[in-house]
Amino acid sequence: MKKSIYKITTFALAVVLLFTSCDKLSDFGHTNTNPGVTNTPNTAALLTNVLSGLANYSAHRGGALYCQYFSETQYPELSIYTTNLANVTMPAIYSGHLYDLENIIITNTDAATKVVAELNGANANQIAIARIMKTYIFWTITDRWGDVPYKTALKGNPSVSFERQESIYKGMITELTEAVAQFTTGAAIKGDIAYNGDIANWKKFANSMRMLMALRLSKVYPTSAGYAATEFKAALADAAGSIDENSENFKMVPPGGNFRNTFFNMYDGRKDYGESATMTTIMSNLSDSRQQVYGSTVLGVASSTGVPFGRVRTFIDPWCGSHPDWTYVMANAYRTETSPYYILTAGSVLLARAEAADRGWTSETANTKTLYEAGITASHTQWGIAAPSAGYLANASVALPGAFGTGANVSFINLQQYIAFYPDGIQGWSNWRRTNVPALTPAPDGTIIPLVIPRRYMYSTAEYSLNADSVKATIVRQFGAEDKDLMNSRIWWDK
Repeated sequence: MKKSIYKITTFALAVVLLFTSCDKLSDFGHTNTNPGVTNTPNTAALLTNVLSGLANYSAHRGGALYCQYFSETQYPELSIYTTNLANVTMPAIYSGHLYDLENIIITNTDAATKVVAELNGANANQIAIARIMKTYIFWTITDRWGDVPYKTALKGNPSVSFERQESIYKGMITELTEAVAQFTTGAAIKGDIAYNGDIANWKKFANSMRMLMALRLSKVYPTSAGYAATEFKAALADAAGSIDENSENFKMVPPGGNFRNTFFNMYDGRKDYGESATMTTIMSNLSDSRQQVYGSTVLGVASSTGVPFGRVRTFIDPWCGSHPDWTYVMANAYRTETSPYYILTAGSVLLARAEAADRGWTSETANTKTLYEAGITASHTQWGIAAPSAGYLANASVALPGAFGTGANVSFINLQQYIAFYPDGIQGWSNWRRTNVPALTPAPDGTIIPLVIPRRYMYSTAEYSLNADSVKATIVRQFGAEDKDLMNSRIWWDK
């Protein structure tokens, strides 16, 4: 029986609090005490667990299908929108990594445990990192569903309510701002397999995420004096800086064995996904050398034979059989057991700065072209391939055509952002919903009416059965009626 992801969280938190703080347990003396075990959570292990699981977000397949990075080759239910699988792929999302991060914060805050926790690094720094990572995960959640539990989550309250996405976004941006300011000196953080305790890079990651969050609000706050532009400028101006070179990229390198690259796992005995024909066509039309990274045949040969998107099984099965050179997601050399996957990169941050400059949001307007080309270059070189040629940058489909500071170049910038986000489906799909770049068409065999590309995930049937009042209330609040919990309903920032 499925359980509400939010109630799992609150129950798990309540159980841990019960068994770590209940004085009544002392009445039993030491009969059941294991001297080799501590009741204080190992915060270093919790942090490592969260970081090692980030592929659950950056390599999430639902968004990658909706924005047509990938195609399904055998079971295309999600591609043709016949099932709402995307919203139940991580039923324990709140009770998993978010709970681990909340536990890090609690353990480093509680006077009874913070001294032991500090053996894994300065309390304030552990808390700051946990706040940053919680914000990243909440960002991926709210961009999929819209209104979700935020401040009400992880508090042990079984009657969890849903918060408006506007409030969530402003809360997340505040969290990142405060987390950067919270960092202090002290012992290096243990368990940090992302930045190895480098606080300077954590600050840059937080400021970079804050900029991308602000830019995602460009539909609802479009002006240079609005909330989004103001927050973008503040993050850009922060003394800690932002990610602007590949050595600062937020990425994970799985060790292999039980922790393998997610795209290696994608083809370890199965072949249900391929790079979509939508993506390979874009790359071929641009003669983009990143295609040598983004896909290859099963034998590792470079391929631009993308898999048609959104076709029923009776079409796609025989098509794959007659096209044995169809393109797998990521080239063989980039989906080994230990191949890295990227969470946030210099390429995407520089392109975000280029867009903000072109919108007239920042004082970098004169540097729009420089930022744009630097973003494209970083997106190439992060994969270890050559920087784009002068000919590529001069291509009529690449070179910025309009006057800077007017927004005339935004579509060009966001086509490159679409390419740079690959294969991160949540970011690619979210940015496409914001910009409608590139011009995607719905699945030819799509089944929803009206036939549109999904704009959000629906709430699960489990949520309706276990938390019906909150779900119904948030649906009415967001979309005007209880029957509007649909894939084609638009979340707050997707106006």
